[in-house]
Formats: sequence, structure tokens, C-alpha cells
Amino acid sequence: DLARIEAEIQHELDEGREWSREEIRRDEAHERFRAEAEPYKVELVDSAEDPISLYTQGDFTDLCRGPHLQNSRPIRALKLTGLAGAYWRGDERNPQLTRIYGTAFYSKDALERHLDRLEEAKRRDHRRLGPQLDLFHFEESSPGAALWHPKGMALWNALEDLRRSENARRGYLEVKTPLMWDLDLWRRSGHLEKYGEHIFRLEHGERTYGLKPMNCPGHMLVFNSRLRSYRELPLRLAEAAVLHRDEPTGTLQGLTRARQFSQDDAHVFCTEEQIEAEIDAMFDYVGYLYDRFGVRDIAHAELATRPDDKLGTDADWDRTEGILRQAVERQRIPYRLAEGEGAFYGPKIDFFMDDALGRPWQMGTIQLDGQQPARLGCTYVGPDNREHMPYVIHRALFGSLERFVGILIEHYGGAFPFWLAPVQVRVIPVGEGHRELARQVREWLEGYRVEVDERDETVGKRIRDAEVEKVPYVIVAGDRESRESLAVRRRGGEQATLGLEELRNELATL
Repeated sequence: DLARIEAEIQHELDEGREWSREEIRRDEAHERFRAEAEPYKVELVDSAEDPISLYTQGDFTDLCRGPHLQNSRPIRALKLTGLAGAYWRGDERNPQLTRIYGTAFYSKDALERHLDRLEEAKRRDHRRLGPQLDLFHFEESSPGAALWHPKGMALWNALEDLRRSENARRGYLEVKTPLMWDLDLWRRSGHLEKYGEHIFRLEHGERTYGLKPMNCPGHMLVFNSRLRSYRELPLRLAEAAVLHRDEPTGTLQGLTRARQFSQDDAHVFCTEEQIEAEIDAMFDYVGYLYDRFGVRDIAHAELATRPDDKLGTDADWDRTEGILRQAVERQRIPYRLAEGEGAFYGPKIDFFMDDALGRPWQMGTIQLDGQQPARLGCTYVGPDNREHMPYVIHRALFGSLERFVGILIEHYGGAFPFWLAPVQVRVIPVGEGHRELARQVREWLEGYRVEVDERDETVGKRIRDAEVEKVPYVIVAGDRESRESLAVRRRGGEQATLGLEELRNELATL
């Protein structure tokens, strides 16, 4: 069917088509599409604002916001790329429709380059590589929540180890807060009004609870658990907690948009005078992480300012926006201004990474909050012996760990750097009589993630499987191998004979 539809489109392009635009009142559009028995268009019209724009091609008129080309002459190359089911307006309670994907370009060369990029993106798609590499999978029984396999958890734990060690080195204190809170807390913090549609709810007795979509109110209650002095500030509280957000089914995309995820959250309670140094330290932390993973070239930043539904006064926002603008300019990094896209409680600097298709995904964030601390009664005693409200800097530098893993899978194409690889070394015994030697090699390499492949497959088949799984090092254990002589294959096919100490010294540099 796609080929037939594409052929018809090409036929019309060859003949030439023109499009004209007109605008009519919403009530006119409602009556027009009601008379034409177009219930979906009636629903769109009823939820839109005046005026309603229509486009006409020949004797066909359709509802569209636009803009359109005036005619078809610039379109030199076209390709329909796929079909997908989609719930009407992204709501699983609505009927499922068929969506047709396609693309058009000014030249055939540009189309070919785009199609090549799509093929490369398919090869790198984390939704394909994750199950293929035995990292994770999804089940319809829990949409938007990954099931992590042992190899996936090895990757996850490597990220967690890095997070914990760096947090400790940089003065963060780990806390743990409940997964579920009475909705009254979300009402007090402002989240229920501004974010309520994304909170999963649970009725229990006469109370209604919400699964937490973020950690900030809980951390503020930890801060409020006792009287605080200015001498304790800045106080840096960190938690990599499981969060839940009620995302529509139609928007879920593997690890990059999920309903259940973990975030490397932290909240820094500080005075106004301490904000600059704390944010500078967070930029240093971000730079360290992006260099560690080699992803600086696919990262970029945005400064998001006050939204229409903000809490607080314009004077409050003038001050906090000014502080963040000075911070990002002080770092001399390029950024885009995203007007109106700040959090309801404060402006933010968001860090984005591009996936294999070049689509940007928000990863880390630094947010300056002068609203929630006031709503939740956060105070400290200053040097004047009076109570003052602290500022809170919200920060997540990995962002969602699931999303970060998804981007890393696509960035590396599954070929993770040695320190991050779920299986760092695979040992392949040549025959049954070499299995004990293979197990000894694993013991000799204690401290690394080493597997022994004892399957009853040929050596060649097991080596090819290790290559498909992108294992960094493969050691073949046969009659000639010993502590002094190991047959080593590096990822990419390079082979070498190394002694055990020589190999350990090489691995220690990776």
C-alpha cells in the first residue's frame, strides 16, 4: 500500500499542484466539518482558537495550521518511510488510527543522504540494541518501564558507582525519601496544580497518594527535619530515586521517554551569596561527565525563562533569571534562549544530547528555585540570629539514567568503552579439556567483568558472537595458553599474544 500511495503522490507532483490558504471563524469550521461527517476535525476545531486555517488543493479542502508551500515545484524527491498505529491525540482510551510517515527534499542526493542516516539510526536504535545485547526489554504488562537484565545492570551499576563516587568527592550527602506521598504535599509544593496530570494516584482509605514524579518536596522535608544554621550551608542532598510520570502511551519511546525512571537528583540549599559558586561547580561536574563519556560534541544547552503559569512575582524571576544568565555566560558555552519554558518555580539551564537521528533529548538540568522553599517553610538561622529562607538549586546531571543509557547505546552503537562495557572480557575455551584453564583466566582477571563461554559451539561461532555483542576483549584458551602466553583479540579484530601481567597493565589504562 505504501508503494501505491507513494506512486500516486509522485504522479501528482509530476503534474504539479498548488495550495491556497484561507481563514474562517471557528463556528463556521465546526459546522463545515460536522456537515462533512469529520468528527476528528470537529474535535480539533473545538479545541483551537480563532481563526481556523484551511488549505485547498484542487477540489479538496482540509484543516491545517500550516504553513505550506505555495506549490509543489520545489519538491524534487519524496519517500514514504513507514506506517504506525497511533491513538487519537495520544490517548489510549481513544480509537487507534494509522499514521503514515514520509519525508521530502529539494534534491535526490539530499534524500539519499537522509535515508542513509535513517538506516544508520536503525542500526543504532537502543530499542533494538538493548534486547540484542541482553541489556533490557519491555513488556506490555508494564508500558514505559524497562526490565533490566544482568548485563544491563552491570552497565547501570557502573553509572551508579561513578555517580556516588563523584557526589562524595564533591560534597553531596545521600538521602532516601518515600516513593509515595499524600497529595497534600504536592498541593503545598505547587506540583498538584501545575503538574497534577502526570502524577499516578492511589486511593487508600480516605486518603489519596501520588507516586512521586520528582524528589524536591521530600528533600525539603529532610531539610526541615531540624533547625538549620547558616554554618551548614551549602547543604547538598542527593538521591537517585525511582520516579513515575504518567506519560501518554503514544509518547513512550523506549528508554528515552518512559513512565518509570531513575534520576540523579540533588538539591543544594544555599544563601544567595553562595549560588554563583555552587552553579559553577555544577558546570564543572557536567563537563567532567560529558568528557568521561566522550559526548561533549552531541551536547548543547538552553536557558529556559519564566512560563505563563509561574509561581512568584516578576521581580523574583528577574533576579533568578539574571543569576542563571550570568552563570551560563560566565562559562562561555553556547546556549539557546527558550523563552517561557522554565519550571513553574524557577528558571533553568537544560542540557540536551542528540540521539542517532539528531533529535535533541533533555538530559541534565540546573534549576534555581526561590518559590518552593517558601511554600514548604524552609528556613535557616542566619548570623543575625534571625530566620531566612534558603535558595534551592535543583540539579540532575545525568538526568534520567534510563534516557542517558539509551543515548549512550546509540552514541556508541553498543560498543561501550572498556570501563563501561557490561562484559569486559570473554574467555573462550577451545575444547572441554580447556574449560578449567578458562575459569582460571577469569580468576586471574579478578576485578574485571569476565565471562567464560562454555557453550558447545565452534570456537569461530563463539568468537563471532562476542564480536556481535561488542565485547572489548576476547581470550581464547587452548593447549598453548598459560599465564605467560594468552591469545588476546581486541574489539575490531586486532590479535596479540600477551602475558597475564602485560594484559592487566593494558586493561588498567582503559
